[in-house]
Amino acid sequence: MKIIAYLYSDPLLESPPNISIWGLEVDQVYQDLDPQRPQLQELLTQAQIDPPTYLLIRRLEELGDTVEQVGERLNQLENLGIEIIATEQPYSSSLLNKNSPKDIRTHLTKLLQEIQKNQRRQRLKKGHARNRIKALPPPGKAPYGYRRGKDRYILDRSTAPVVKDFFERFLLFGSLRGAVRYLEKRYGKKISVSTARKWLTNPVYRGDLAYQNSDIIPDTHLPIISREEAAQIDRLLRRNSNLAPRTASAPRSLAGLVSCNQCQSQMTITRVTTRNKKTEYLYLRPMNCPLQPKCQAILYQEVLNKTILKICQDLPLAVAQLNLPNLEAIKLKLTENISKKKAIIDQLSQLQEQGILEQQTSDLRSYQLKTEIAQLQTQLDQLPPGDLKIITKAVTIPQFWLDLSEAERRFYFREFIRQVEIIRLQPDDWAVQLIFIF
Repeated sequence: MKIIAYLYSDPLLESPPNISIWGLEVDQVYQDLDPQRPQLQELLTQAQIDPPTYLLIRRLEELGDTVEQVGERLNQLENLGIEIIATEQPYSSSLLNKNSPKDIRTHLTKLLQEIQKNQRRQRLKKGHARNRIKALPPPGKAPYGYRRGKDRYILDRSTAPVVKDFFERFLLFGSLRGAVRYLEKRYGKKISVSTARKWLTNPVYRGDLAYQNSDIIPDTHLPIISREEAAQIDRLLRRNSNLAPRTASAPRSLAGLVSCNQCQSQMTITRVTTRNKKTEYLYLRPMNCPLQPKCQAILYQEVLNKTILKICQDLPLAVAQLNLPNLEAIKLKLTENISKKKAIIDQLSQLQEQGILEQQTSDLRSYQLKTEIAQLQTQLDQLPPGDLKIITKAVTIPQFWLDLSEAERRFYFREFIRQVEIIRLQPDDWAVQLIFIF
């Protein structure tokens, strides 16, 4: 008994499967990557000389690009007495022979419809894949701020400034909801918070194309934000993900950061006014204190002052104890890898002119290299913006914090602080303990 197997895969749509998927009992595996299917022709030739007992395939449509081709090759093989088994479809020559003619016709009709449906789907996927390799925009409407050009997105002069202002607002205050409200008030542009979050992470606004298969091609059109701004947006989003949704846009710098160490409750900011409302007092009080008597509220300004003094004292010590990687060496290595891959892309056109590479092979390799460059660029962008020890020197001066507005102070607090804990020493005495993000 002789068993052979056949595999066909289009490099545009999938990576070539490992021939070992058939197991050890298969005597020979024929595999094609070329649409002309030379290995299938070799299989048909050898089968006429020494026909095997079984032929294993994944799907019948791998035997041809049309239903006619599939039917013709099925007839050729079955006329040689070969039993064909499709592992991913309900098809087996021996099972069909055991059924009545009516059942066979019904089964083959359903199978034929499935093959036609799969082949139409494959043709659509191939069309999208060819567009990806040419770095053409995916089908559908262009994102807000762009319009479709002949072969790329181009900036829409009327809407791109709106998107740019939205990004700048978010970078300035680090508040997603605040940026959404600003957009509606300034431009009358209403978007949901979820849409705004998608804008912040959309590769299109960074000058890249993103496809449904998650591949990203860098530098395909003019960006609305720079790489540095995009990296800062990613850091802000990661930082805000650890906070309650509304505290990220709260007007007070300590919102969402303070907790009571004694009762383990988060502390919220409450506002108290006098009878004539000329004087306002801000307090921090536990939200869900289970103790009796309950932990007392504390003046917001006193907590803020102690937090500023504490960060100036503790931040240099915390940074000094960190075992920080050599960022410059990491950046240099990533930059070198990107440069090497770009150099290979430049060489592909020369190899094509010399006849060493075909157009399709060159385009496919260029596409793969560009997606690898995008991954390396993402790693490069996610690195910290500079030497933390140098930055620390600038922010450990109390006057630096006192000169900031509450919104600006909120932004910088969350760059360094994960939690501010209130330590109760005596009924009327307390201290501040900081938990840094690193």
